[in-house]
Amino acid sequence: MTFPLDLTPPVFLAPMAGITDLPYRTLVAQFGAGLVVSEMIASGEWITSRPGTREKAELGLGVEGTSVQIAGREAAPMVEAAKMIAAQGARIIDINMGCPAKKVTQGASGSALMKTPDHALRLIEAVVAAVDIPVTLKTRLGWDDDMLNAPQIAQRAEAAGIKMITIHGRTRCQFYKGSADWAAIRGVVDVVDIPVVANGDIVDATTARQALAQSGAQGVMIGRGIQGRPWLLAQIAHELYGTAAPTIPQGDGFTDMVLGHYDAILGFYGTKLGLRTARKHLGWYMDHVGTPSAERRAVLTARSPEETMIVLRAALDPSMWGAAA
Repeated sequence: MTFPLDLTPPVFLAPMAGITDLPYRTLVAQFGAGLVVSEMIASGEWITSRPGTREKAELGLGVEGTSVQIAGREAAPMVEAAKMIAAQGARIIDINMGCPAKKVTQGASGSALMKTPDHALRLIEAVVAAVDIPVTLKTRLGWDDDMLNAPQIAQRAEAAGIKMITIHGRTRCQFYKGSADWAAIRGVVDVVDIPVVANGDIVDATTARQALAQSGAQGVMIGRGIQGRPWLLAQIAHELYGTAAPTIPQGDGFTDMVLGHYDAILGFYGTKLGLRTARKHLGWYMDHVGTPSAERRAVLTARSPEETMIVLRAALDPSMWGAAA
């Protein structure tokens, strides 16, 4: 059983809207990752908006170890988007059947497709037939506890040519509440011959081991656990698979990494949008070092990149906490 394009180690970065953009995926990949997945793109919007240079760059087209995730509810736009993305250098295309967001499911996309498996399979078949690169699938256990149909969908997806499937161990109706049921993923593993990747509540090597043991999956995908810890995939891969240990930045090294990420965000989005986009990442970095509320507030309310960088240095340096009091 091999992963598409022999992706190793099998510790992957999940697509997360507004989080796993190109600057963050690049930072994660610098530490080491078997695969990073772009933010989900809506196929219909993609083909009608005539994406510009930044939007195309956002996908990381042609970057080794990068998958581009598409979503949709109609075959024609999904096929056209897949063809465009493949022609521009994508290495892997992933089909989203797992997003639980209401704005997605109300449009009959994402995890809503689990309610209409025949239609979902027509979309899968159309995309697979349209491109010559591997196509993978990301989904959930089912729509709700009365519709746990991931194994049946996975079997049919494999027959349609899907090369790998990632299962988030919750139903759509759970959203992100409760705990991911890794053991339930085994129902998918038992009925397919393609690699299965476990996703949901995996935040360190211990939970990764537990997810693999309970699910029988061949790999793990990390989502929210990596917020503020871009080295996490490499750290888990080292502990599980013996890959090179990442150098986890500390002190000034951590500050330099954060400032470098901040600069990359501003360079990618521009100053106005970059200031807003960066705040969530800066918040997670401050969570990591335990920044007090006053210093944290100064960073998140700064009005310019110059002001942000000044107060951010202080916010990440424990010796400076309370210095202005």
